[in-house]
Amino acid sequence: MSEALTYQLKFYTEMLSFQVAREPTERAVFLACSKIHHDLALFRAAPDALPVTPGGLGLNHMALQVEDLEALREFYYRLKMLGLEIDHTRGHGVTKSVYFHAPDGNAIERFCNGHASPAEGLQAMQTQESLDWDLVIT
Repeated sequence: MSEALTYQLKFYTEMLSFQVAREPTERAVFLACSKIHHDLALFRAAPDALPVTPGGLGLNHMALQVEDLEALREFYYRLKMLGLEIDHTRGHGVTKSVYFHAPDGNAIERFCNGHASPAEGLQAMQTQESLDWDLVIT
């Protein structure tokens, strides 16, 4: 397996708690975070492939939910402790989010729900205007 793919595998399993769903090959790694066969597949790009660039074609971002604000806070401080750059934090009304980039350049959002129940969150999503604010994590 290439050095870049090995580094990505370590990031996704150790930082984001994905599990290896299938033994990695030189070309691909299949990862799971639920009960299905795989949730994420990482493939080695061709040697002449263009690099990932913000706003470019490809994956814009993926969002991964954590249980609650305390879990989000713990994740935020783990990123900081490891020296990984946090792009920004936001409150969106229905979610509270931390945005950062994986080593492969893909943007990732780790979030927790901003409401006590899924029904409350859905009602807010359907009836409220966007409620974005800078989220301060302490």
